[in-house]
Amino acid sequence: MLDAIRWDSDLIRRYDLAGPRYTSYPTAAQFGSQVSSFDLLHALRDSRKALKPLSLYVHVPFCANICYYCACNKVITKDRGRAHAYLQRLEQEIQLIGCHLDPAQRVEQLHLGGGTPTFLSHDELRQLMAKLRQHLNLMDDDSGDYSIEIDPREADWSTMGLLRELGFNRVSVGLQDLDPAVQRAVNRLQSLEETRAVIEAARTLQFRSINIDLIYGLPKQTPDNFARTVEEVINLQPDRLSVFNYAHLPERFMPQRRINSLDLPNPEQKLAMLQGTIEQLTAAGYRYIGMDHFALPDDELAIAQEEATLQRNFQGYTTHGHCDLIGLGVSAISQVGDLYCQNSSDLNHYQNTLADGQLATSRGLVCNADDRVRRAVIQQLICHFILAFAEIEQRFNIDFRDYFASSWPQLQVMADDGLIELTDTHLQILPAGRLLVRSICMVFDAYLEQQNRQRFSRVI
Repeated sequence: MLDAIRWDSDLIRRYDLAGPRYTSYPTAAQFGSQVSSFDLLHALRDSRKALKPLSLYVHVPFCANICYYCACNKVITKDRGRAHAYLQRLEQEIQLIGCHLDPAQRVEQLHLGGGTPTFLSHDELRQLMAKLRQHLNLMDDDSGDYSIEIDPREADWSTMGLLRELGFNRVSVGLQDLDPAVQRAVNRLQSLEETRAVIEAARTLQFRSINIDLIYGLPKQTPDNFARTVEEVINLQPDRLSVFNYAHLPERFMPQRRINSLDLPNPEQKLAMLQGTIEQLTAAGYRYIGMDHFALPDDELAIAQEEATLQRNFQGYTTHGHCDLIGLGVSAISQVGDLYCQNSSDLNHYQNTLADGQLATSRGLVCNADDRVRRAVIQQLICHFILAFAEIEQRFNIDFRDYFASSWPQLQVMADDGLIELTDTHLQILPAGRLLVRSICMVFDAYLEQQNRQRFSRVI
């Protein structure tokens, strides 16, 4: 079975390294200032000529309250009026981008993230979606995958009804943990009842898919109290679950300095939480997709993995990897052909640049020939756990063994350890290696030795 996992504590401890999550290769750590808005416009021209379908990510950075664990690009404010100036510039960006696309390019996927997208008022959400529909070819038949991140403390039945009316058919609900002591330690008080109400509303309103986010490794968590959270979440029956490892990096993320490091579970407790969670979810019928993600067998991600069509991009696992991804808003990342580019992460700089009539592209990269080979290898492993060398050789006109000769000894060690099966024709990640897929992908990362691994979370 694709979702089979074998738990091996010894292997996990040995291979639990800090490394990228590979929502792209090369990763955002390689982005540089040599890429500008001119490169984006050039890439959009090629996308327009090819009539590529589109995936949109729209970043809404505002939150009314701070969650101490959060590492997202955000603005904490109680002043709802602060969204007005931002939306003006965001709508200007939508218009500028729309001018360089063909009306025939359909938006197959849309995701509103943050921050807290429902920080916006109902009128502001209507206005934003109207602007998107005015300048981009959003689908009206409910066949696209249009999702939004929901904080149950910022949404009610009327909000959910509005979102469904505006065309959203998927929701991702932030939960993290249900234990009151854990919630107090991270400053996110959120009851099970609030969460259940939003999920019941989504089901009644016929949203197509519900995802719930959990985090293990937070302060005050124990294997026992996290197991109770997982049990309650299973009772909510989400279609998908994301179970993330909390990375405590207070030197990089200021809000995390409010967390008492003495309250954090130790590595053994974190491993016990993950192992218990996998056992609970597997017993409840969820399949391990990879990289912290689980889904029910009839979910599109699980089906795509079975059919070997699953892909991965800056929005995570997706069935829309064939689309050009356009990021809108502060810090948003685009992937158009071989171009990766990111908007300025500074809110004032983003707004001021657009006020001057310019796109806010601040950094990025253009993939070279080697990047394309390694990107294909990593994508195949992280989505499907198996790599046929002949497919890569034919696609890129290389000899796989020769091209990756320097990686072969490391792969052989992994094979000897039982993480992978390595032959002359293929590499397959075995059940003992599936939780460590990031560590296996790192073998193919040409940039990893040049960068500071402290910027990355650990694999487990």
